[in-house]
Amino acid sequence: GPYTLYDLDALPEDGRRHELADGWLTELPGDVWHDHAADRLKEILKDAARQADADVHVAGARQDVTTRAGIRRPDVFAVARDVARLALERRSRTYYGPDLIFVAEVVTPRTGNEQTDRVRKVEEYAATGIPHYWLVDLEPRPALTLMELADGRYEIVRRVRSGETVEVERPFPIAFDPARLSEME
Repeated sequence: GPYTLYDLDALPEDGRRHELADGWLTELPGDVWHDHAADRLKEILKDAARQADADVHVAGARQDVTTRAGIRRPDVFAVARDVARLALERRSRTYYGPDLIFVAEVVTPRTGNEQTDRVRKVEEYAATGIPHYWLVDLEPRPALTLMELADGRYEIVRRVRSGETVEVERPFPIAFDPARLSEME
C-alpha cells in the first residue's frame, strides 16, 4: 500500500482510531458496547494484576503496537512494567509486538474488522511472538476464546461463556465471569 507512519500521524484527532497494516490505513469501529467491554476488560485485568502483584502494565487502544505488518492498536494488552517504564522515559509512542505478553481484541460483528480480529491478527500476533491472545465476543452474550502461542501458532486453550469463570494462571492469575464485560457500574 501507499501509506506510511507519517500518514497515520497526520490523521486528525477527531475521536476515530486507525491502524496501519501492509501500507493501508484502516479505521477501527467506534461502537459504544465494544468500547465499554474493552474498558471493563482493562479494569478487570488491572485489578487482577494488582491482586497478583504481577509486574505488568495493562493498557489499551490509545497506544500503538508495532507488528511486522505495521501499527496496530489492540483493545487491551499487557507488557512487563519495566518495558512500560522505559517506553515512558523515552517518550516512545509505540510498543514493539515482541514486548507484549498478552493481547485482547473485542470483536465487532458484521464489520471488516471482525475478519481482521479473527484471522489476520491471529496470524500477525502469532508471527510477532505474543504468548497470549484473547478474542472477546459480545453477541449474544459476552464470551472469550483464549489462545496460547505454541510452535509459532495460536492454539485455542479454552472458550468461556457468560455464567462460567475464566480462570488462568498465565500471563498472571486472572478469574472472572465474562458477563462482567457488559455490566454497568
